[in-house]
Amino acid sequence: MIWLAPFVFSFSGLIAADRDVQALDTTKKEIKKLPVYNVKKLRRRMTIDGNWDKPEWKKIKPLRMTHYMGKVPHFEPKAEAKMVYDDENIYVIFRVKDKFVSSHVTEYNGNVSGDACVEFFFSPDEKFPLYYFNLEVNAGGTPLIFYVTTPWTGFKKLEAEDIRQIEIAHSLPKVVDPEIKEEVTWTLEYRVPLEMLRKFSNVTYPKPGVIWKANFYKTASKTSNPHYLTWAFVDNPKPNFHLPQFFGILKFK
Repeated sequence: MIWLAPFVFSFSGLIAADRDVQALDTTKKEIKKLPVYNVKKLRRRMTIDGNWDKPEWKKIKPLRMTHYMGKVPHFEPKAEAKMVYDDENIYVIFRVKDKFVSSHVTEYNGNVSGDACVEFFFSPDEKFPLYYFNLEVNAGGTPLIFYVTTPWTGFKKLEAEDIRQIEIAHSLPKVVDPEIKEEVTWTLEYRVPLEMLRKFSNVTYPKPGVIWKANFYKTASKTSNPHYLTWAFVDNPKPNFHLPQFFGILKFK
């Protein structure tokens, strides 16, 4: 059963291929490889229902969160995502093969990262790639979204009227308690309106050739199997997702 959350969030982008591009890590003055995800354009607006296998996603290649921050957990979740866009929205879907899953937070901008949670940090302004939105949604479909100019100290929380514009669908119930200790595969999908983002940031609208910086994460810091997975490698000894200098590349097609 798919659970539809009463929010609307637009996300456009289709990820076609993962490849490496050389980029300079300014902190260590070394050449690093950043992952590149090609984001394709939808022909028409997509229904948000959490269905990983629907036609709009069928031919889209997934990106995978294979890097760990901190200790490798006892059970290693398999997390992947896809992204597409249209003229007005960006769309993202996650699929997680998971275990020890719980989800308790139900209020906007609550501590969803303690639950089974998928996260998308993205910089929509090509001129300011270190300014970003962090969109975190737990397995029950409850979102947190801030606009960040300085990690941990300079940020603005989006209000409920903005968060409600994010349309979210999730395969698990809104509250998952007690913890699911056996293996389970869950999905989460959303649509993010670009116009809503423009209230907080300049937005370089997606079109062929446009580049955004981003990273995708999977976490569950307060479950019995805490873990911190990333798509783009983050060179930091302790788990910290708020390091935009390590964001990978979204290349719109």
